[in-house]
Amino acid sequence: MGEQEDLSAVTSAVLTGSRLLVAIAARSLTAVEDRITLPQFRMLVVLAGKGQTKLVTLAERLDVNPSTAMRMADRLASSGFIVREVNPRNRRETLISLTTDGLRIVEEVTGRRRDEIAAIVSRLSADQRLALVSAMTAFTEAGGEPPASASHPLGWPEA
Repeated sequence: MGEQEDLSAVTSAVLTGSRLLVAIAARSLTAVEDRITLPQFRMLVVLAGKGQTKLVTLAERLDVNPSTAMRMADRLASSGFIVREVNPRNRRETLISLTTDGLRIVEEVTGRRRDEIAAIVSRLSADQRLALVSAMTAFTEAGGEPPASASHPLGWPEA
């Protein structure tokens, strides 16, 4: 197999795998989809990983405009998933943090996702699991994604 065919085969395999992971992510949100959207969930995940955060910083980490982040925060606050406070050190800034209900949503969705991935991985042989760990580690390192660790149990760093 030539280099170009090899690259094409790997790209196709990764695209297929990513389609599976997107489907798992979408299914993991179905139990809460009546309460939260995917972008709102992403905001909660960032807050779960980062802790109390300024609205402007949150917008940067989500790669959205501050006004978009504010609208998302308005909806999440009205649903009881986040709390907004004025920064006591700079009254022009808004600080946002998760509520217990917001953290529960993140843990519930992430747990469902982890369980489904674990069920799929359990069907692989020991050699396939090792190969998958090696391949996924190389892939994420090449893409600049920090590894999931104890400091990022949700599988996401700040954003």
